[in-house]
Amino acid sequence: MSSWPTFRLVAVVLCTFAALPIPAQQQQQTGALDASPSLFSVMAAINAAGYDDGAASPNAHPLRAEMKRWVAQRKPASLAAIREFFLAHRAMNPGAELSQYVTFALSVEGPPDFKPKFQANQMPPEASALEGFGELMKRFHQEAEIDEAFRRAQPAFEQIIERYHRPVVEAVLESNAYLRNPTSGMRGRRFQVFLELLAAPNYVLPRSLRDEYFVVVTPSPEPRIRDIRHAYLDYLIDPLAIRNGPALEKKKSLGELAQASPLLGDDYRIDFVRLAGMSTVYAVEARLERGEGPKLVEQMMSEGFILTAYFYEAMAGYEKQEQSFRLYYPSIVEGIDIAKEDKRIAQVRFASERAVRKVQVAAPAHAPEPVGVELAVAKAEELYAKRDLEGAAAGFRAALQQEAQKPVHAKALFGLARIAALEKKPELSQQLFERTLEMDPEPFERGWANVYLARLAKAAQEMESAAKYYRAALAVAGASEGVLNAAKSELAGLPAAPPKQDP
Repeated sequence: MSSWPTFRLVAVVLCTFAALPIPAQQQQQTGALDASPSLFSVMAAINAAGYDDGAASPNAHPLRAEMKRWVAQRKPASLAAIREFFLAHRAMNPGAELSQYVTFALSVEGPPDFKPKFQANQMPPEASALEGFGELMKRFHQEAEIDEAFRRAQPAFEQIIERYHRPVVEAVLESNAYLRNPTSGMRGRRFQVFLELLAAPNYVLPRSLRDEYFVVVTPSPEPRIRDIRHAYLDYLIDPLAIRNGPALEKKKSLGELAQASPLLGDDYRIDFVRLAGMSTVYAVEARLERGEGPKLVEQMMSEGFILTAYFYEAMAGYEKQEQSFRLYYPSIVEGIDIAKEDKRIAQVRFASERAVRKVQVAAPAHAPEPVGVELAVAKAEELYAKRDLEGAAAGFRAALQQEAQKPVHAKALFGLARIAALEKKPELSQQLFERTLEMDPEPFERGWANVYLARLAKAAQEMESAAKYYRAALAVAGASEGVLNAAKSELAGLPAAPPKQDP
């Protein structure tokens, strides 16, 4: 078990208040922003060995140069062998070079042993091509004191994670809301975003490794939110395409028309189900982009994703009904008219160069800043997150003294209730959570207030009341995944109520 610190911020759960407690087991199964110890160590090694793509770019993170100095000062004995290995495995271009080491880092358990996660015949080809690198990394990691370097790098990673946190949360929630997806994907699968500061800037590298979907994001002038949202949609939709594979295979003749696209990757040329799945992803993105949607559809059709236009139009029917996308998707697939799509695709002029994609998710950073009472509540939340309970309480109380809509006052009451719980004042905490529920709170506060009331009832040995509140939390429309997971697991763990005795 690694003793390395993590910088995880759970993307789906931490929608507004980063200070709410989330069980560790729950964190591991939801989408997250993090720094990868394995990737950090591998990048430190190849930077020291001669990897210099983008090192002179103004977008390169200063930590990259600092780590090269760190390694040089420690003079690891293994560095000569790593240089030799690096030179012997140079790729055809910088992107491919970075790609193979990213795949390796994600395919091993990480420091200190760098053991493969999979059997030899199950390792990704890029990782298999670096056979023997794990043993070198084991030596380098210890000799270069990368454990300590990673700890010292915490502030740099935390700064970038904070920059990405809120817009990524918004992108994930927007995707889940559109697909009517109550969770972050299929059971047993995990979506993870790693921010890597030692790599060349302006890369977004998605990797699907068995039940794990990773996105590695390197430094860039602006957060790559649109790319992360695209990867998240692929993570959600690709399994649906595979599940509907037999029905899609009946439409496979359309895939032959995509062969004329010079930009289409080989994996899409030979796998029609994958092509259909990615066409669906682009179609959903286009629906989310609203006014810019038709332009994106035209662009992706020209790049060879020849079912994007069909899925984009079919989404109009989906939006008018109430089923989740998972349940509605088979009818969309069934509705593909081969003759009609054949005619549509015949009119497509395939592009020879990829367009520069300027369409991006509207980042919350550009949204109107909170003012008035909302600003007071936001500042109080910041103090609460820093555990300045006295200052936070004063801010929440001040907000309650001002005129505001009920949901805003509900946020302030919710803050005071949590403070009372931390100060071990269960009666006051209960009263404040109950008042929160009376103030027409938003789903986040409504869900968590019920969970907290259930926990207070459980602590008072009032199991029937606890069960009632847990069920109320599960019934909240739009509740966060954290609420749903906490309520479900804690409800299941309630002890059975003792039988009532006859008088």
